[in-house]
Amino acid sequence: MPGIFEGVMILDLSRLLPGPYCSLLFADLGARVIKVEEPGLGDYSRWNRPFWGESGIGASYLMLNRNKESLTLNLKTEEGKTIFRQLAAKADVLLESFRPGVMERLGLGAEAMLMLNPGLIYCAITGYGQDGPYRDRVGHDVNYMGYAGALSITGERGSGPVMPGVQVADLGGGALLAAFAIASALYHRRTTGQGQFIDVSMTDGVVSWLAIYFGPFFATGRAPRRGEERLNGGWLCYGTFETRDAEFVTLGALEPKFWQNFCRLVGREEWIAFQYEAGPRRDALEAELRALFKTKTQAEWLLLLNSQDVCAGPVLDLEGAVKEPQLQARGLFTSVEHPTLGTLPQIAFPVKLSATPATIRTAPPGLGEQTEAVLMELGYSGSEVARLRETGVI
Repeated sequence: MPGIFEGVMILDLSRLLPGPYCSLLFADLGARVIKVEEPGLGDYSRWNRPFWGESGIGASYLMLNRNKESLTLNLKTEEGKTIFRQLAAKADVLLESFRPGVMERLGLGAEAMLMLNPGLIYCAITGYGQDGPYRDRVGHDVNYMGYAGALSITGERGSGPVMPGVQVADLGGGALLAAFAIASALYHRRTTGQGQFIDVSMTDGVVSWLAIYFGPFFATGRAPRRGEERLNGGWLCYGTFETRDAEFVTLGALEPKFWQNFCRLVGREEWIAFQYEAGPRRDALEAELRALFKTKTQAEWLLLLNSQDVCAGPVLDLEGAVKEPQLQARGLFTSVEHPTLGTLPQIAFPVKLSATPATIRTAPPGLGEQTEAVLMELGYSGSEVARLRETGVI
């Protein structure tokens, strides 16, 4: 069954996490994704430890780049630029994550590429966007999270900010919003034939993810505080609690009916009235709640709490997540066969589409694995490819 983006060609110049995750989503849904990589180096995640066994290939690279092709191309050479323009003239999407101005200095910026191919969708993912006083600043996920205000609400009361274990700016602010914008632009082009430039700022994306905090802030003028809001530790009914065996369980009894079920189940009906307690009694009640959770093991609590509608679960590590029956039943963990590394575990496409399901068709490519094939599609002969390789163009 063809993927919904079959026939769409994406030139992906991005590296590491935001861009490759974005293009992975399209690749799983049938798009042809050509990774344009620097000869001899490629995507930096190829060389990031830990490696897969003794292969010398970064394990994170192998998780983010299935269903793609790899073309090595030196964009600092004139012949490299010529080849890139030939590809861009045929492409549907160009995805890059360089600092603003890098592609313009190469003569391959959005304006030039859209003149070459008016139907091209050119998407640039950057930390701070294409304009504003910080456009040229370097940064990473933690910096964008800090500027957006997300770190100010992450952590416990009285503590410093805590970095989330997941790269929210890279994935949520960058990759996912870029994918949504590209899909939207493809839909627009279907009826108009018009391409466009997409400016994705990972910092802007994080700000948009904070809607439930900015709403009350705009209404009251009170900035949310770390560990004091309804969903970051302020409410007794919503949090994580250590158990007798030093594991943790999650409690998400936000609605009154779930909290009532919990309190009755543990024999503490007197707590029902204090579900959203923010006054002087809150700390004492929290201490009682935490002490209660330390009377049973994680397994004992899960057996009890999941016998009723409570909204409870475990805090699993990745080993536990792989073994979790619900995730197994959903088919979230799968694999792909690699020509030299054998069976590679993979995380499946996370959404199920009934008419156009995602598929895993090919293993992550070796650096430049499809270079010759792509160039021959453009009309280059075997001898010309060999010359380009000898002169460092590919």
